[in-house]
Amino acid sequence: MSETVDTIDADQDEETTAGADSSADAAAGDAASGDAAGAGAGDAAEEKQGGDDLLVQEGDIAGDYLERLLDLLDYDGDIDLDVEAGRAIISIDGGEDLEKLVGPRGTVLEALQELTRLAVQQETGSRSRLMLDIAGWRADRREELRELGRSTAESVLSNGERVRLQPMSPFERKVVHDAVATVDGVTSESEGEDPKRRVVIFPEG
Repeated sequence: MSETVDTIDADQDEETTAGADSSADAAAGDAASGDAAGAGAGDAAEEKQGGDDLLVQEGDIAGDYLERLLDLLDYDGDIDLDVEAGRAIISIDGGEDLEKLVGPRGTVLEALQELTRLAVQQETGSRSRLMLDIAGWRADRREELRELGRSTAESVLSNGERVRLQPMSPFERKVVHDAVATVDGVTSESEGEDPKRRVVIFPEG
């Protein structure tokens, strides 16, 4: 009888020990999962911070380059640096001569933006997507193009005929495409080669 009781007690002890081990394993697994999730979130945060730091560095390099240019030209202007939508944003405002750096339909501005991107790339070794605005030209032009894109899309939806717009820069085409996308029943695409590449708006289907 004593042996039977000892056997039962031993079995219960094993079951209790096994249950405790199982609970410990589960807890350890949960802790490991939590650690992994925490590490993943930490890595993502560090990656975002690293990306923002690089964009700030791009802005600083671009700002120095443009400041030297203004000094050479003897132009006045306040340079503002920002980070928005995953790219460095550089704005120059306040000078009476700044419109000369914009040119007809922003042609000089586009060229200056490319030169600034190259200057940044030379320093960082990575291609830059920075956006340069001078005398608020891009901001004003963006509003004009949004209205053009929406009104043209509504016209196409009404009469069913496709419309080809005048040639535009990549910046201008992007704004028009985004505006057309807000109107259901129409779509847009770009055709041709730069500098004569243009937006075509037409009914869906």
